[in-house]
Amino acid sequence: MKPVFSIQRGDAPVLVSVPHAGIYVPSSIKDRLTSEACELPDTDWFVNLIYQWVTEKGGSLLIANYSRYVIDLNRPPDNAALYSRAGTGLLPQQTFCGEPLYRTGMEPEADEVVQRLRRFWKPYHQQLGSELQRIKQRFGHAILLDAHSILSEVPMLFDGVLPDLNLGSFAGVSANPDLVSASMLALGTDPGFSLVLDGRFQGGYITRHYGVPLDGIHALQLEIAQSAYMAEQHAALADRYYDESDALRLLPVLQGLIATLLKWSPGHD
Repeated sequence: MKPVFSIQRGDAPVLVSVPHAGIYVPSSIKDRLTSEACELPDTDWFVNLIYQWVTEKGGSLLIANYSRYVIDLNRPPDNAALYSRAGTGLLPQQTFCGEPLYRTGMEPEADEVVQRLRRFWKPYHQQLGSELQRIKQRFGHAILLDAHSILSEVPMLFDGVLPDLNLGSFAGVSANPDLVSASMLALGTDPGFSLVLDGRFQGGYITRHYGVPLDGIHALQLEIAQSAYMAEQHAALADRYYDESDALRLLPVLQGLIATLLKWSPGHD
């Protein structure tokens, strides 16, 4: 089977996690999905490409290979709710548009949830946790950026149009306030991109679980509206394309953010 993740280690105190850009679905699961679900509409399209240069700057990059429809790596293993509004859960049963993922009568049973946790969820989190500890031992602290994207309009999840850049710090709990402020300044260098802190996306399980500033680990989530870097489509994957011109415009902002994370250290803004 396809490896659960790919990892590129750098020599800097920053780790970028990309849990939702994977598009692999085992045939035993894909054969039970609806035709619409097989198009994987809720994928964080091309986020692995957006951050592929991070290792050149010294950061580490952890990328999940499997689709979030296999299991959602940014949800707690007990499937506890993260937000008051409806979501799709640990083992999604519907798309962000509320359409069923599985054909009638082919939904996963409880024992399948346990199997997928063991096969896909645990290896990713074991690697993520060990990488953060490795980085902290090497540098005295570690900074995790959990990298995501989403359609700019998803009525089931939020009202209206999402800002282009959505930084989450779990209301300041998951990262040092100076680091959060510095990150917001870096993201705000291009006035053409709208920006919000701890709005609809404050950070999912990864940010909330691993971000413990008092223990030397700081975590942020960046959710990018896909309209900021690609042509949004709601149909087949073949109709989606990576808008390189928009992506190139976004690149300096993300490079500025990573540079800020790389140079930051506790006690310095």
